[in-house]
Amino acid sequence: MAKEKLKTLLLVEDDPGLQSQLRWSFDSYEVVVAENRSAAIAQLRRFEPHVVTLDLGLPPDPANASEGLATLEEILRLAPYTKVIVVTGNDDRENALRAIAAGAYDYYQKPVDAQILGLIVARAFHLYELEEENRRLAQSIRESPLAGIVAASPGMLKLCRTIEKIAPTDVTTLILGESGTGKELVARALHTLSRRAQRPFVAINCAAIPENLLESELFGYEKGAFTGAGKQTKGKIEYAEGGTFFLDEVGDLPLSLQAKILRFLQERVIERVGGRVEIPVDVRVICATHRELPALIAGGRFREDLYYRISEITLDVPPLRDRAGDVLVLARALLARYCQEHKRGELRGFSAEALAAMEHHQWPGNVRELENKIKRAVIMAEGNLINVEDLDLSQHDAPAAEAFNLRQVRDDAERKAVQRVLAQANNNISQAAEILGITRPTLYDLMNRLGLK
Repeated sequence: MAKEKLKTLLLVEDDPGLQSQLRWSFDSYEVVVAENRSAAIAQLRRFEPHVVTLDLGLPPDPANASEGLATLEEILRLAPYTKVIVVTGNDDRENALRAIAAGAYDYYQKPVDAQILGLIVARAFHLYELEEENRRLAQSIRESPLAGIVAASPGMLKLCRTIEKIAPTDVTTLILGESGTGKELVARALHTLSRRAQRPFVAINCAAIPENLLESELFGYEKGAFTGAGKQTKGKIEYAEGGTFFLDEVGDLPLSLQAKILRFLQERVIERVGGRVEIPVDVRVICATHRELPALIAGGRFREDLYYRISEITLDVPPLRDRAGDVLVLARALLARYCQEHKRGELRGFSAEALAAMEHHQWPGNVRELENKIKRAVIMAEGNLINVEDLDLSQHDAPAAEAFNLRQVRDDAERKAVQRVLAQANNNISQAAEILGITRPTLYDLMNRLGLK
């Protein structure tokens, strides 16, 4: 069985006896040692350790801290995210504070107590991993064409693959999903991945505009078309020329306007209110609704021909309660965002009880509700971990769906367990395998069998 890779710890210490003591104390890490500044920089370049312990009293002037502080400065210049723990003498608190001001993570005064220093080192590794995860997340949000869509569940990953397939086309798309699931994010992703990405993305919410104003908002109006129409004004559809027009909550579109929208979709021309000139427009149309359109059609409140025109391709955005594993992944992404917005960098994550409460909550408000809970928690939290009270949640027992057979029971249970542990471990395979009590190869085999990538 392959040996798991250990975390690398660099010890910068010129005392051979203390070197041996620390090597023995940190046998759970891959320990590399340097006795002076040049050796420390060489080891830093070679092994890229995430944590360094640095004795400030280094040769050629071990009685003073100048060489140690110079080493600290060079380490942080080359690897600014590295956590450096400076080790000082009993009466050298002043230089320790100078080191902290220069960017050191923490300091420890001799004589060395291996247990206490070990706790400081472990905490430094943990903080580095959290910060690295936040950096990766921020980078992925900046670079991903599906920015804002955080997905780990099979249903959402399938949706993302579908978005990537249809985005380059101009096919009219209908996005279905409950309120708060992120339908506009899906629409923006379709626009961003299309050939129209450099052109406007214009959205209008049919439910948010009074019926008597909606027509002029959509199509524009000519001067004098009605009282108060003092000048010719373009509508939202015209402003989207060359780009994407997103018609949100199309199920709330008044019946009186549905015929005009249908003609626009068929002919790709519009007429302003009070006008007689047909204006051609080149836009891609995306619609969304949380309503059951077939039921509206049966009730005579939505045109069947319009339904078929807007649903050349239909995308279903699953509710958050059906997105196994997504809640914790989303929660961590939102925590990183709101910690940055509200300057709460000291928050390290969620308590075990908070994680369990988020997993068992049914999230009737979907992602929007989760956003509100996380934002509230970031503002209200008093400790380093967000707890259940900060989230304003309590434990809920979710009813289990009846499985088809014993194999399905086992597969569903294993899939949920693996997804939950991977989310808790921030996709660290070694840590997840340790929590599950299995080896890494076994976890990889299990993930492949369950279709988890």
